[in-house]
Amino acid sequence: MSDSRPNIVFIITDQQRFDTINALGYDYIDTPNLDRLVNEGVTFTNCHISAPSCAPSRASLFTGYYPHTTGILRNADAWNHSWIELLAESGYRCVNVGKMHTYPYHSPLGFHERYVVENKDRYLEERYYFDEWDKALAAHGLVKQQREKYRERPDYNECLGAFKWELPADLQSDNFVGNTATWWLNSYPNTQPLFLEIGFPGPHPPYDPTPELAEKYMQRDLPLMDVTEEELDGQPPVYKQMRQHNFEVDHDSVVHLPDPTPEQRHRQRAYYMANVEMIDTKVGEIMQALEDNGYGDNTVVIFTSDHGDCLTDHGHSQKWTMYDTIMKMPMIVWAPGRFKGGLKIDGLCQQMDIGPAILELAGVEVPETMEARSVLPALEENEWAPRDYVYAEHGRDNILEGTEFMTMVRSEDWKLVHFVDEPNGQLFNLNDDPEEIKNLWDDPDSEDKKRELLDELREWRIRSLVHTASWASDFR
Repeated sequence: MSDSRPNIVFIITDQQRFDTINALGYDYIDTPNLDRLVNEGVTFTNCHISAPSCAPSRASLFTGYYPHTTGILRNADAWNHSWIELLAESGYRCVNVGKMHTYPYHSPLGFHERYVVENKDRYLEERYYFDEWDKALAAHGLVKQQREKYRERPDYNECLGAFKWELPADLQSDNFVGNTATWWLNSYPNTQPLFLEIGFPGPHPPYDPTPELAEKYMQRDLPLMDVTEEELDGQPPVYKQMRQHNFEVDHDSVVHLPDPTPEQRHRQRAYYMANVEMIDTKVGEIMQALEDNGYGDNTVVIFTSDHGDCLTDHGHSQKWTMYDTIMKMPMIVWAPGRFKGGLKIDGLCQQMDIGPAILELAGVEVPETMEARSVLPALEENEWAPRDYVYAEHGRDNILEGTEFMTMVRSEDWKLVHFVDEPNGQLFNLNDDPEEIKNLWDDPDSEDKKRELLDELREWRIRSLVHTASWASDFR
């Protein structure tokens, strides 16, 4: 008897902001294939990640627990288990093509097959781990474009990490991952039920689109948030220290500048948006391969990203901050005939809440200790309670050096960012200040709200400890 459970294809990009999909209201970018997923699927428009960097965010997403529970608080913390193991045990064929950011990079994590492609630049963790992309480049006698090569350019310090991809187009990392995914679908015998995770390395820097798309977006008007001295002065010392660090250290080939020109900022953003369109094209090819190989009629496709990118907004480079441009992610679930098309769900949720929904779709029991709350009722238009608060956290690393631990709590209307043992933080009234510019931490009129959110952080951590105690002891 055949297994009729749905195939699940989970597409996750790296560092893609919410404002990069045309169908979500951003007409300066062309994303026809992601638009199709939005128009024919369900989009969570108030979905928030659990950590503002790759590994802790992904570990939370693929375990259903907060970073303080998993113990994965920063990149390069060991990550070896996930709910993918439960899918595999239940009979799913589990395949990864592209990035997961486990550590070690090749940890099985429940997958039967892994075709690992990691960061474009990787110096923090396994610098000399050669992934599938490295091997493909070597087979062509090529060395990938990366920090050591970019540093040879006379304009390196002026580019904000934006460089055209000058090697063969099919060997650009996102093209390579998309092509590998379609190759697998076209080559491997139809295996159902299938769980296929496709991890695109972009638009994470270096921002390296192919030349024709770079030029296309250089001709477009792109919005740039004003960065004022008043805003910078109101940021907590931890962020000021991190900003200075990023002026001095070129992480991911990005030399951050204290006062980039509008032209420099536009170029960075144009290359970033071009990289997103490249990924969109590959998403369309993946969708066609699913259809061509008999997966289309019983497949759930999920699209999201692990975190965003400031792109010089708020005066910052990349992530490691708790602004919504980093924390709020698109999450799209496409399954025509199963879920209503064109539906947008505005209630607060954690991105990891998709995990128990996947397990339920697969007929797999959800662990009682899981901190994620299933969004399947929302997908099915049944009664569903949005979260009152979402949370995120991050540990000290070699970029976020000024604090041992950073935590965020956010409601529909307010956000608080706390730094352990520090007298300062961030507090934003999101109704009055949706761009999170005016820090109300020291505002006497907001003292009651600050106390309310600090109290919620305390209660959340205690609830979490009690709820997950048995899982944590087994996990370790």
